[in-house]
Amino acid sequence: MDSKGFLSSLATVLMTADLEATAQFYRSVMGFRAVLYPDAEDPFAAMYRNQAELLAVQAKHGEIIPNRVRYGAGYDVYIVTGNVDSDVDALHQEITAKRGTIVHPPRLTSYGSYEFVVEDNEGRWIGIGRRRTDEAV
Repeated sequence: MDSKGFLSSLATVLMTADLEATAQFYRSVMGFRAVLYPDAEDPFAAMYRNQAELLAVQAKHGEIIPNRVRYGAGYDVYIVTGNVDSDVDALHQEITAKRGTIVHPPRLTSYGSYEFVVEDNEGRWIGIGRRRTDEAV
């Protein structure tokens, strides 16, 4: 593989009908630090927690429709945690304490991920978990 094309991270972009409300949700419920850029050509918020980064961009028209509604399946975002189940459980407890809407509590899925699902302020489902290895089972 050519090392000139090294990728180090990925930021998911969410469209939002209400930039302020989305930034506030990810701050207060999900524990992200949010930096708003309301005067940008396309107003957006950059949201950070540890190594994770999300971007929320203010929609100019159209309706925000979560993947499960629009396509009948799928999360809108999947956030990968550390390497132990306790990271998933600790985040679940934190988000529950902040009154986040938990769609599914922590569970081992049929595809080998230990995860839970929370719904954001615009109805998007956010999966939070990690792939289990044989050593962790």
